[in-house]
Parts: sequence; structure tokens; C-alpha cells
Amino acid sequence: MSAPGTDRRAPVVLGLALLGVSLSGPLVRLSHAHPLAIAAWRLAFSLVVIAIALLVSGEWRQWRRLTWREVGIALGAGSMLALHFWSWNTSVALTSVAASVVLVNTQPVVVALLSVFWLREAPTRRQWIGIAVAMLGAFIVALPDLLAPTSASNGSRALLGDLLALVGAVTAATYFVAGRRLRGTLELWAYVGLVYGSCFVVLLLLAFVTSAPLLPQPPRELAIFAGLALGPMLLGHTGLNWALKRSPAYVVNLTLLGEPVGATLIAAFLPGIREVPVPLTFVGGAIVLVGILLTARR
Repeated sequence: MSAPGTDRRAPVVLGLALLGVSLSGPLVRLSHAHPLAIAAWRLAFSLVVIAIALLVSGEWRQWRRLTWREVGIALGAGSMLALHFWSWNTSVALTSVAASVVLVNTQPVVVALLSVFWLREAPTRRQWIGIAVAMLGAFIVALPDLLAPTSASNGSRALLGDLLALVGAVTAATYFVAGRRLRGTLELWAYVGLVYGSCFVVLLLLAFVTSAPLLPQPPRELAIFAGLALGPMLLGHTGLNWALKRSPAYVVNLTLLGEPVGATLIAAFLPGIREVPVPLTFVGGAIVLVGILLTARR
């Protein structure tokens, strides 16, 4: 394996991963399925490809070396990922794609906060400033929804969507922190197979408890689910996990900061959405990105 920062394939993979994750918000917005159905089908299609990769590579044998503690970490990480998908998919249906994507991408800030308590790694003074700046930007993004009359159903729905996007940020951050040790133990396909698999099981349980309709799904929805699996899941998330062993972590994190820009542009031009963000979304989004950049840098 190449030393960190020397693999020439990493910038290409990171660019493709950015394109993949940027497709997530617009594709979720195009779907008319239940949020849990979107997430479950997305994982189901992804796991078919991952199962083939596990069989071909033989990486599934690495699971035999796991301790019960590591298995627990995997189940916890998968559960957090499932809650992230549920909360964020619901958010996209309630608020704008731009606001949802910007707010859910405050997750690096949440990682810094969790690091204080879980990893005993306190952020530097500049990182605390970045956290404050990012929170200010998140407030500006949600400001139009906060100022909407309480009697207006659209304003209330959008505000709920903004809050769920923040829940998605917290659960995603918890997923990344919980999975850090596990990623160092397992290779790529063994790691994503175990965590994505546990995520899929939790999503099925949530769908059963809430009576979310998983079947049947029309061909249009199945095509969207397949697009979510190939783009945001396999190309996006799995590409980022691949790059973590070949590029510095801050390079991978900075790649994620481009998702709000990519998702906003795709949502503005994609037929069926044509969603042009309001000026405050641009202003608040820029402030959020500046804050996350300050937080992510050492």
C-alpha cells in the first residue's frame, strides 16, 4: 500500500466520491417513497455489489479475527448510519436540498465535539472558533424557516426538515467516530460489508416497527434506489473510505465540504427539481464551510 499522500489515484477517487455524494440530495428529492424505504433499498442494492466483492477478494475471512467488542462497535456504527439515513432522507422531503445538505455537513464540527468526550482529543483554539462560525452559518441557513409564521405549514415543515438534517449530522458524526477503530482493523470491503450490513438490518427493523411500506416499488423508484446505491453509496461513501488509507484524513474531510455546492447545482438544473436557493442559503452555506474548514485544519 502506498504511503499516505503518495497514491496518485487518490485525487481521482476523491473527485468521483464528491460527485457521488453530491447526487444524494437531488435523487432523494426525486423519490416519492418512504424515507426508510429509500434507505433500505439503497443499502440492499449496495450490499449485492459488496457481497460479490467480498467473495472475490476473500476479505470476509477478516471477520474471524474480530473481538466481541469490535463486533459491538460495528453494530453501533451501522445503527448510527441507519438513523442518519432515516433522519436525512426525511429532511430532504421537508426542506430545501441546499439547506438540508449544508446542515447535514456540519458533521465534522460534531466530530470535533465528540472527540473531546470520547477520544480525549480537545480541539485547538482555532477549531473552537471554527465550530462557532459553522453554527452561526447553520443558523443563517435555517433563518428563513425560523421566521416563517407558525401557522404556515410549509414553514413548519421546513423547520422540522432543518432540525432532522442536524440530527443526521450528529448520527453521521457518531458513526464515523465509532467506526474509526474498526476501519483500522479491517480492509475496505470487509469493513463496509459488516457496517453496511448491520445498517441494513436496523433499517428493516425500523421499517417493521413504523409500518413503512417497502414493497412493492414501481420501476421509477427502483431506478432511483439503484442510482443512490451506485452513486452516493458505492462511488461516494465507499470511495471516501478507500481514500482514508491513501490520503491524509483532512484531505478526505475537505472533499466532503464540496457536497453542498455540488448538490445545490445539481438540484438547480435537474429536471423535476429546478430548485434555486434563496440568497441566505448561499450566505449561510459559505459561512458553514468556512467554519468547518477552520475546524478540520490543524
